Amino acid sequence: MATVTYRQALRDTLRAEMLRDENVFLMGEEIGLFEGSYKITEGLLKEFGPRRVRDTPIAEEGFVGAAIGAAMLGLRPVVEIMTINFSLLALDQIVNHAAKIYGMFGGQASVPMVIRTPGGGGQQLGATHSQNVELFYSFIPGLKVLAPSTPAEASAMLKAAIRDDDPVLFLENLALYNTKGELPAPVEDVEPAEIGRAAVTRPGTDITIIGYSRMARVASEVAETLAAEGVSAEVVDLRSLRPLDRQTVVESVRKTGCAVVAEDDWLTYGIGAEIAATIQEGAFDWLDAPVRRVAMAEVPLPYAKSLETAALPSAESLLTAVRATLRATGRTTPGTDATSPRPALEPAR
Repeated sequence: MATVTYRQALRDTLRAEMLRDENVFLMGEEIGLFEGSYKITEGLLKEFGPRRVRDTPIAEEGFVGAAIGAAMLGLRPVVEIMTINFSLLALDQIVNHAAKIYGMFGGQASVPMVIRTPGGGGQQLGATHSQNVELFYSFIPGLKVLAPSTPAEASAMLKAAIRDDDPVLFLENLALYNTKGELPAPVEDVEPAEIGRAAVTRPGTDITIIGYSRMARVASEVAETLAAEGVSAEVVDLRSLRPLDRQTVVESVRKTGCAVVAEDDWLTYGIGAEIAATIQEGAFDWLDAPVRRVAMAEVPLPYAKSLETAALPSAESLLTAVRATLRATGRTTPGTDATSPRPALEPAR
């Protein structure tokens, strides 16, 4: 095993897949000569040449449309959109074409393409460059949406995405690029993940914490803190937002009797709301307390560091929500009081 960054895992996996299948090629803004805004494609132009690592104009709708055409003709393009915020400029191509072609042509044509794009706040990039709009794409039938949280998951899920015959949105949180984790060496030994399967990354019995991408890692940190207090928290990393692994979520909540959902996106209408509805439908009779959600403040993310930090969900806000949920069950934990008033309906941030 080798310890690598999330960024290195993506780069090594792209290279391995390009070596494995000559139909895999890369395209996007500044991915060749500049080697990508976040250096995910570093060294790939030199190794594979401009035919397979193609710089594109700053025209998201145009190059996403070109990738759709290439995919329909049998190639496997991996498109890098510099930030998920710019993917909104290609929304018509992604939503009205990539997602619908297989169904509209009766299965006679498919679009085996991947759109890699980073998102998330915490980098002081301002309101229009710090969004998590994964909900837009998770809402659309015909798309698959993946959001891995560790280097190993990033590698396994990128392999699965590139080999899949459907269009896949592959979401990378900016805060994860320098995080580290173990990866089999060589990367060719990484097994492709099963798209649509969540992972129980930490088993527990007292409460379920459900997250994805950056918040799955925050959930693990919180579970460690709770363990030191004698609380056994189970952590579920969704990994795949569409298709969504509802069964793993429901089974976990049936075991623990309560749940908190953590996400980086805005609270209203979000992924967390879908998870809460899933628990309501599948585990209502097992619940000892209402499901709580922890998410970003419902504002355009501020540029000022102090305001940005205050708006983003954190380990502290998640820990507060978990303790409030445990209190609502009537269970006592160190630092909580079972006789204290019921928590407010508004989720803690």
